Amino acid sequence: MRPLKIELKDISVNYGKIHALKKLNLSINKGDYIGIVGPNGGGKSTMMKTILGLIKPNKGQISYCGTSLKKSEIRMGYVPQISDINRMFPITVEEVVLSGRMTRKIKPFFKYSDEDKLAVEEVLETVGLKKLKNRHINELSGGEFQKMIIARVLTLKPDILLLDEPTAMVDVMSQRQIFSLIKKLSKDITIILVTHHVQMISKNVEKLIYLDRNIIAEGNPNEVYQYAYLRPIHQNIRRKLVGGANV
Repeated sequence: MRPLKIELKDISVNYGKIHALKKLNLSINKGDYIGIVGPNGGGKSTMMKTILGLIKPNKGQISYCGTSLKKSEIRMGYVPQISDINRMFPITVEEVVLSGRMTRKIKPFFKYSDEDKLAVEEVLETVGLKKLKNRHINELSGGEFQKMIIARVLTLKPDILLLDEPTAMVDVMSQRQIFSLIKKLSKDITIILVTHHVQMISKNVEKLIYLDRNIIAEGNPNEVYQYAYLRPIHQNIRRKLVGGANV
């Protein structure tokens, strides 16, 4: 397979009269660790699903190593905002993670291979859940549950991992642990991360993108953060001062 390269060219996605993405251009290369931030409704989740091939753009083209997604053989892992796993279902951590190795075409008397089980052991060690592998999922904390979801995706050994708000429902300590885990994973996997925790990731990601239907700012994380979040505050303060209001 060619070196990983995904290119979005003039991508537009509409939901009826609503423009979710408008003429978006983005290049993703092997080894990238990119953070995506922006307002609610700015198209972040839509962009992720479009890259994954789950949404077909109304306009524009996406190139995967110079060809289509299917022909490129790129292995993509996806951690959505909300997991479809019922936390009350009587299943263990190991069984959930093992399900990530399940092939699409299940044959009668399907049985996991030794290779499948070894892959699960490795990823449980990576995410720090090896000691909890026999625990039922309804006994997990929010952070542990999210690590389990990431582990299940990692069993596929993806070339690129797309995470959509992986820390949205967990406490601050768990957020830090998950971001630390993602930083570690970025050494071997291309990472695209959507999050609202801008300050927490700005020192970890290599590039930060502020997305609001299109890329408003892109590049050095600190500079993008200052441009997108601090500059508007400074401008508002200046307006108040010029207008004679007390600040």
